[in-house]
Amino acid sequence: ILFVGEAPGYDEDQKGVAFVGRAGHLLTRMIAAMGYTREEVFIGNILKCRPPNNRTPLPDEMATCIPYLKRQIAVLQPKVIVAMGATALKGLLEDPGLSIMRMRGKWLEYKGIDLMPTLHPAYLLRKPEAKADVWEDLKEVLARLGREPPKRK
Repeated sequence: ILFVGEAPGYDEDQKGVAFVGRAGHLLTRMIAAMGYTREEVFIGNILKCRPPNNRTPLPDEMATCIPYLKRQIAVLQPKVIVAMGATALKGLLEDPGLSIMRMRGKWLEYKGIDLMPTLHPAYLLRKPEAKADVWEDLKEVLARLGREPPKRK
């Protein structure tokens, strides 16, 4: 599974590792709930560096970094891509008109690879009531891979 986010935040920029801040800790828990570890999945971003003031990436910034992400995808050959948030969805499909709220939970395709759009973990920190929707999306990912969520202890 390849999880794709927007861009590094402050913590990620300082450490050079994707998703290590508060949203990253939530993503780690989400991955564990699916029965995986961070080492068993790949986590990346549309942008490879933090935009000024942590703003949403501009289209030209995305266009600069997308070729690198495309090369990563070609090398990794994931079975499923999880696009976390609007920027990841718009960047991967190169369609600025896509809405994460309308597309969330609906299977799409990226160059023959199944793609599940869902909400970004940072959004879930602000709107915890949306966690149930994202869990449904992640269960769809597991089903597509022929797996079930592990039993809770």
